[in-house]
Amino acid sequence: MATFLYKLGRFAFRRRGLVTLLWVLIVCGVGAAASAAPAPPTEQFSMPGTESQKAFDLLEKKFPAASADGATARMVIRAPEGKKIADEKAAIGELVGELGRAPQVAGVADPFAARSISADGRTAYAVVTYKVTAPDLTDKAHDALTAAADRARDGGLTVEAGGDAVAVDAAMSGTGEQIGVLLSALVLFLTFGSLIAAGMPLLTALIGVGVGTSAIAALGSTLGLSATTSTLAMMIGLAVGIDYALFVVSRYRAEIAEGHEPAEAAGRATGTAGSAVVFAGLTVIIALAGLAVVDIPVLTKMGLAAAGTVAVAVLIAVTFVPALLGFAPRRVLRVADRHLVKVKKPLSARKQARSEAKAAKLAARTKPNLATRWAAFVVRRPLGVLLLAVVGLGALALPATKLELGLPGEGTMATDTTQRKAYDLLSDSFGPGFNGPLTVTVEGRDAAAAGDEVGAALKKTAGVDSVSAATPNKAGDTAILSVVPKTGPTDATTEQLVKDIRAKATSLKASAGATEILVTGQTALFIDFSETLSDALLPYLGLVVGLAFLLLILVFRSILVPLKAALGFLLSVSAALGAVVAVFQWGWAKDVFGIEQPGPIMTTMPIFMIGVVFGLAMDYEVFLVTRMREAYVHGASAKDAVVTGFRHSGRVVAAAALIMISVFSGFVVEVNDLVKMMGFGLASAVLFDAFVVRMVIVPAVHSLLGDAAWWLPKWLDRLLPNVDVEGEKLQQRLRPATARVPQSRSEHEQDLVH
Repeated sequence: MATFLYKLGRFAFRRRGLVTLLWVLIVCGVGAAASAAPAPPTEQFSMPGTESQKAFDLLEKKFPAASADGATARMVIRAPEGKKIADEKAAIGELVGELGRAPQVAGVADPFAARSISADGRTAYAVVTYKVTAPDLTDKAHDALTAAADRARDGGLTVEAGGDAVAVDAAMSGTGEQIGVLLSALVLFLTFGSLIAAGMPLLTALIGVGVGTSAIAALGSTLGLSATTSTLAMMIGLAVGIDYALFVVSRYRAEIAEGHEPAEAAGRATGTAGSAVVFAGLTVIIALAGLAVVDIPVLTKMGLAAAGTVAVAVLIAVTFVPALLGFAPRRVLRVADRHLVKVKKPLSARKQARSEAKAAKLAARTKPNLATRWAAFVVRRPLGVLLLAVVGLGALALPATKLELGLPGEGTMATDTTQRKAYDLLSDSFGPGFNGPLTVTVEGRDAAAAGDEVGAALKKTAGVDSVSAATPNKAGDTAILSVVPKTGPTDATTEQLVKDIRAKATSLKASAGATEILVTGQTALFIDFSETLSDALLPYLGLVVGLAFLLLILVFRSILVPLKAALGFLLSVSAALGAVVAVFQWGWAKDVFGIEQPGPIMTTMPIFMIGVVFGLAMDYEVFLVTRMREAYVHGASAKDAVVTGFRHSGRVVAAAALIMISVFSGFVVEVNDLVKMMGFGLASAVLFDAFVVRMVIVPAVHSLLGDAAWWLPKWLDRLLPNVDVEGEKLQQRLRPATARVPQSRSEHEQDLVH
């Protein structure tokens, strides 16, 4: 692997014009394909194998008109204080008429005709049905809905709107993302001391994300990839793209510092750091593609699309980055270090000995860098440091044992949004369960009679507030009932009610003469979604960690190193989940983060955190431990290898982690609580994994294990192919052929270009 990538890096450096032209053609070609492709399809959310999905499919077949996927809006109207809805009949009639004349509206249900008025007579609602789906609504349609509500408010009514036809307020201001990118650029500049070196990872990462997202857009209509599919791809592609380019550029500067010519340095950097990039990328791809085991199509598509974008980032790191280095072989160095590439000939033996003696004296007087000093400290006190780190992460993980999962809805929106106000008005006037009714489908020869029998039985069920009359289809073989729970959609009692109704289905079928009874609706769908994700969490974790464990055995040729990597990841992700629970579920420091309403954690949060954080964690593990392995293979003792690995990679790994923390932390300043949650969780996980697990636990464990860390059974060693990530074979191949240009540089001076 290292030898192949060495040749590839040299080729890209020497043929930089050709390689750059190829990438320009790829960018232009994919961009042209994306612009010419049909609009991406609307996301069709489905969960194969669940009762909710089975019922939805039945409704689509038996009630095609009722199951039409046009957008809807529910206008909630409350009369002024001291008045009833009946007193405002004329004003409400004007509102209904104006809504009916709005663009793309199919019809409006008048609250007086539909009898959608609360028991106290003060609140009513009108349902607006549109001819098109929510994503296809025009700005004129949204503006007409808003204008009608505003005019009714001017007349003294309280009017709020909910439903998928209501435009969601743009909570993402973009300020947080801009702050994250600016902080990333600052970290890169402080790390490299060169604007070009700092800009190169950002540029290549943006190109990689552009290629990936354009490919998703180009294939959207063919593969059924909606616009939302690219969300995860953009986030992960940017993250790993910066990391991978950062490590290749950093290694190139280190090779230059050791006296190699630029083309040779590019080849060696691609052969060594590039090998780590390839295998780190494979771990991320495994984690993202593994989302397919959840068996939810939207998650599978998002995972595969993001995995494809990561693959593009890897290709760019090992081809385009060395090509760009060819255009600026000196400018990626600090100004004070650019004279290094001017040396073309080896020094004489006398000058070389004099130079090395001078360097040794200077090194003796030079203070080691921070990473070296930290690694040396941990090596001297490994047990105490290890215990402190493990206990600290364990304490942070304790709140995760009380994790409560849920899905976002209008009830979790900010209290100043019209959707949340409409939700609260309906809950106050019609009961908490009104916002989350259950739809019960009844199949049978005489579905109407069977539906009435089922409805009568459901009215006696604990937790049921009301049951509508059974509505049969034209064929008379299927009927639907609407069941309103006494509790809200996210209440645990409602979830238990769904389970109770499903448990009674068998006995109800026998007594009512039905052939099938199914429970669906948005509330039941959310419950099934949460249950599906919960059931898939452990298999997904086992698959991802297991495959990555095998891959890391291949990379490090060790049993204990991959085991330590996996256990460390579990510690960091558990601590991050604990922090998320403490802040967003329990409300600790909620004022600091601007959280208006603590509540259940988003159902997708744990599985996304596992996938994203596992990939990034293995990146840091591979880049850091590969340097240790490289030093160990080349003759260093186990403890010296730890210090050497940190001297060369500690600062760069810390910089990569700070970049990711900066990007993810930017989302914390956004208004939307769910966006805050994702940003906070990912930033916390990277912080714990990079600076506690990789920087504390990893060197401590390696110091305690010593040579045993690199133990591999002989029979397994013979079976495994030698992928040579650390470049041992490459070094043997190059040693007699490549003349090394010695430089009188101290360890401190070398650290300036790492």
